[in-house]
Amino acid sequence: MQIKDLLPWAQKDESGEMKGVEQNPLSTLQRDMNRALEAFWGQANRPLGGLSPFGDGVPRSDVVETDDGVEVTVELPGLEQKDVEVTLTDESLTIRGEKQIERKEEKRGYFVSERSYGSIFRTIPLPSGVDSDNAEAVFKNGVLTVRLPQRPEMKAKVKRIEVKTD
Repeated sequence: MQIKDLLPWAQKDESGEMKGVEQNPLSTLQRDMNRALEAFWGQANRPLGGLSPFGDGVPRSDVVETDDGVEVTVELPGLEQKDVEVTLTDESLTIRGEKQIERKEEKRGYFVSERSYGSIFRTIPLPSGVDSDNAEAVFKNGVLTVRLPQRPEMKAKVKRIEVKTD
């Protein structure tokens, strides 16, 4: 084997046409490596091979600082209000939930029983000055919204500084 046998652009058959890339050993090696890496990283993004009903167990969330405080929105599809627990400390907001699905089906000639369990857990760090006594949480259509007002004395401490150019 010569070095030109490994170069795809140097591969030509008797008619002067380039040989198919599938015949080139380097192209075959690269294709196989690409498949292996795609399979590995695809599985790495899905715990337990994608079997968990919550995906990676971390719900999607948005944290927005408003004029009045902080608003946290968390997607919890498939959960009900009774399945969700929200706790608050001075430094963080913690959201936990557990989903249990059980299905039984019995018809003539067969019986199906499936169980699926999954849990979510998310801790969100909070800025200082959140008024935890007046926090409120609303759960509607699989979306949890937590409003955390800012303490009035913290609003008064905020001072805007003008940015100048040289």
